Amino acid sequence: MTTVAEILRTKADGQVHAVEPSDTVLTALRRMADKGIGALLVMDGDQIAGIFTERDYARKMVLLGRSSGDTPVSEVMTRAVRFVRPTQSAEQCMALMTENRLRHLPVVEGGRVVGLVSIGDLVKSVISEQQFIIEQMELYITGVR
Repeated sequence: MTTVAEILRTKADGQVHAVEPSDTVLTALRRMADKGIGALLVMDGDQIAGIFTERDYARKMVLLGRSSGDTPVSEVMTRAVRFVRPTQSAEQCMALMTENRLRHLPVVEGGRVVGLVSIGDLVKSVISEQQFIIEQMELYITGVR
């Protein structure tokens, strides 16, 4: 069973990208576009204040006709942020994401953010694990060592 810590070690860019609550939505969108990511943590110092996602932008900005350059992230971010710990399994993360319709989960250890996993990270991990099992079964069946 793959853990969140193992998934974080395999990520090409393990950096957690964030904005401050007072940053504009436009600033957040530019950072997301520059990094090729779909979500940013909103950090107030060392504490998670919220998360800003593409979904937040679509539903709370575009549909309501708000201006990205004038609106602070704090007005449209998701405040109730669910998180996981490094010791949790990929399966636990997927269950939490499915149950709560989430695409990103911050990883917190000792009260500090140590990473962020996406649904894509989890799918990649599950596929890799399944491929390994299939290869092992093929070797067992064919008797090749």
